[in-house]
Amino acid sequence: MIIATAPYVAGYRVTETRGQVFGLVVRSRGLGGNLVAGLRSIVGGEIHEYTSLLEDTRRQAIDRMVQNATLVGANGNISMRFDSSELAGTMSEIVAYGTAVVLEADGSAPQPGPTPEPAPVE
Repeated sequence: MIIATAPYVAGYRVTETRGQVFGLVVRSRGLGGNLVAGLRSIVGGEIHEYTSLLEDTRRQAIDRMVQNATLVGANGNISMRFDSSELAGTMSEIVAYGTAVVLEADGSAPQPGPTPEPAPVE
């Protein structure tokens, strides 16, 4: 599925709009993770426990959004956004949402191919 934050996808045209779709995830870090994160916040710097939690939560929200878009027969999602909030001071809510559409290649731009392998670093 093609996901774009823009209202269009280069090289494609929207043939049908299937409606708004979203993926919602609410997560909480366990007690141990909260203790480690709390101690790390005293020193300062990135709190890896929360960064990891939020990255995983965003990925899961996108996966759920894609599942919902697939259910309505879409092969694309445009104007995709994230929204987040905190619940009860201990939980994070992440929502991925966008407009589910049917995209058709219009031939005006090259279609995406395989991603090239990065050059080896010496």
